[in-house]
Formats: sequence, C-alpha cells, structure tokens
Amino acid sequence: MRKRQAGHIEGPPQAPGQPRPNTCCLCWCGCCKCLWNEDRIERSGRDTCTKMDSIEASDEHLPSLEDMGSWARSFEMMMRSMEGREFFREFLRSEYSEENLLFWLACEELKKETNPATVDEKARIIYEDYVSILSPKEVSLDSRVREGINQSLAEPSNLMYEEAQLQIYTLMHRDSFPRFLNSSVYRELLATRRRTCLDT
Repeated sequence: MRKRQAGHIEGPPQAPGQPRPNTCCLCWCGCCKCLWNEDRIERSGRDTCTKMDSIEASDEHLPSLEDMGSWARSFEMMMRSMEGREFFREFLRSEYSEENLLFWLACEELKKETNPATVDEKARIIYEDYVSILSPKEVSLDSRVREGINQSLAEPSNLMYEEAQLQIYTLMHRDSFPRFLNSSVYRELLATRRRTCLDT
C-alpha cells in the first residue's frame, strides 16, 4: 500500500498570479478539460499499452534460456534486457505496481536529455504522473526525497530524480523481483522455452 505524504507543496515555487507552464487552470490536479490535459490523458492511455499485448509464444519472441538464467541470477541483467523488462512489466501489472517500472524508465529517458526546455517538460510530466499525490500512478517515496523533488522543480535538471529512481529500483529489486521469479509469468515462459529447445 502506498504511503501518502502530507505537509508538502505539490508544485514548484512561483510568483503570485503567475501561471505554471504547460498546466491547466487547476494546475496539478489534472481534472480540467483543457486541450493540454486531454493530450496528457491520451498520452497516459498509450503508456499503459506494451509490446506484451501483442507478443505471442513463438520462438522468435522468446528470450533464450541463457538470457532467462541471467535474469534469475541478476536483477540488473534483467533490467538491462528489453525483453526482461517487458515480462517483468507484465508481472508488475498483475500486482498493480507497474508504475514503479514506468517511473524508472521515465527517469532513464530524462537522464539522456540535454536540451533545457525538454528537460523541463519531461521533469514536470514525471512529477505529475508519478510523484504528485494526486496521481493514480503515484510511486512510494519517503518524505525527504519527495521534498527534495519539490524544491528541484523550481529549476529542473535531468538528474533531479536520481535518488528517487534509486529508491524505486531498490524496492523492485528487494520486493517485486523475488516474486517475479516465482510467478506464473516467469515459470510459464521458462517452461515454454525449455519445450521449444527440446523440440529443436
């Protein structure tokens, strides 16, 4: 269960009467019917779709037994693998914690950005989607890290979520990953791959 934090500001400091860029009249709430919010809702809908929705259990889509063995030995190896992340994401979706991986991936993309305007836009989108207590996809962060993010929003940087990203990575590693290895998602995939190898 996610912990709700109280007593902190849900947006960056700003001058009275000055509108926030790229936000609607109700700022972070996301309940306004403005065009910006409609675009955000459409983008959020797209984010819930993954390649897993169209992947079939065919040999060309299945990871090798060697790859799957490396996932079992190392969470880091699984996270480096696009296929590994896709199957892990399917498992997280079944546990209603897909937002943890989505947040981690969004932070990885933000780190690659160097254009200040793009950094500012992506940093605020990540905040609205995964940090704001008003978001249905809010991730679980402690109050110290959350407050640091609130302060950083005044001047966003591509590394502003680094500590929060590490917290979520550690949570997935220690909590979700062991269950993933014992889940039907992983066991059925492993069994299918073994059958495929025996048939060849």
